Amino acid sequence: VDSPSNGITFCTGSLGALPENDLVAMAEEFAPHVRFAHARNVRHIGHGQFQETAHPDGDLDLAAIVTALARGGFEGTIRPDHGRMIWGETGTAGYGLFDRALGATYLRGILDAVNVR
Repeated sequence: VDSPSNGITFCTGSLGALPENDLVAMAEEFAPHVRFAHARNVRHIGHGQFQETAHPDGDLDLAAIVTALARGGFEGTIRPDHGRMIWGETGTAGYGLFDRALGATYLRGILDAVNVR
């Protein structure tokens, strides 16, 4: 139902796990309805298998996806989704603070490059 009360969460990792999904086209189509975006990258490692990667790495064109969301009218919240444990960090697997901080700066750089904040 077309209503400002209805919206979706756009998770690039979940949607990108299926290589057949065209996330740029999906972002363009659904941008006005996206209220929250989880942004991360994945690498496809076999049929039905993937692993999370650093935000600028992997098989997804995260820059094109975020640009499509921004130019398509997305005005919600975006955050880096998940992070690797790097630089000797320890903690809950998948929630590395340093890698998520790098992801946030990467996403901000994309938005700055397309002049959207």
